[in-house]
Formats: sequence, C-alpha cells, structure tokens
Amino acid sequence: MSKPVLILHGPNLNLLGTRQPEIYGSTTLAEVEAMCRRRAEKRGLTIAFHQSNSETEIVEWIQGGINGAAGIIINPAAFTHTSVAILDALNMVKAPIIELHISNPHKREGFRHHSYVTYAATALICGLGVNGYPIAVEAMADMLAAKPA
Repeated sequence: MSKPVLILHGPNLNLLGTRQPEIYGSTTLAEVEAMCRRRAEKRGLTIAFHQSNSETEIVEWIQGGINGAAGIIINPAAFTHTSVAILDALNMVKAPIIELHISNPHKREGFRHHSYVTYAATALICGLGVNGYPIAVEAMADMLAAKPA
C-alpha cells in the first residue's frame, strides 16, 4: 500500500459550516473530508485527514509524515501566522507540501499577510473556498506522478 497524503487542519476548522460563513462558507469539515476522499480515490491516492486545535498534535502528525507520508496538504489556520514549530517540522519533510487557505489571507487583516508555513511549502492555494481542497488533491497527485522514481 502506498503512503497516504496527509491533509492537516489547524485551530477552529472543526467549526467549518458555522464559523463565519461569510468568510468560510457553509460546508462542514466532514463534507470537505468527503470531497477530498472522492478526489483522492479517483486519482489513486489514500489520505489521512486530521484536524486539531493543538499545535503540538499538528507537529506530531507532520513528524510522523517525515517518512510516512507521500505529501502533505496543510491548512494551518491561525498557526499560519504564529508557528515556527510547524515550520520547523515541515522543513524536515522531503515530500511535496501544499499550503491551503479557504479565504485569501492577503485580502484580510494585515497580520494574516505573513505565513511561516510558506517558507516550507512547495505550493500555495488560497481564496478558492473549500473548492481549494479537491484542487489541492489534484495538484498533489500531479506532483507525485511527476516525481522521479
């Protein structure tokens, strides 16, 4: 069995569907997971889908992915702007990393314009709403297919 693609979510994303729907929409995290699983299945990928409000737990998932993941798609949420620990963990990952945001942080408050995660990311997807998730799965599948054996 091939290594899974980790899809990781930071704080408050467990409240998708009810949290600021004018910014994040009305789709729940469970619905996002179903979208990702359908797209991954079509592309022959397996995924491991996680959400945590704990920076420690996210760092531990990333560390587990150093040798155990084909790639990482991460929406670090508020940790985007604050977490050197997540950046340090991602910097140890040799697999492709896609940073993903539902909204466009560059159209929001100034403090959201800086991302620590971007320093480690292979690619960045933002501002496409939850539709960014299946696009990220597609992009990851393409990156993995293009990777030399």
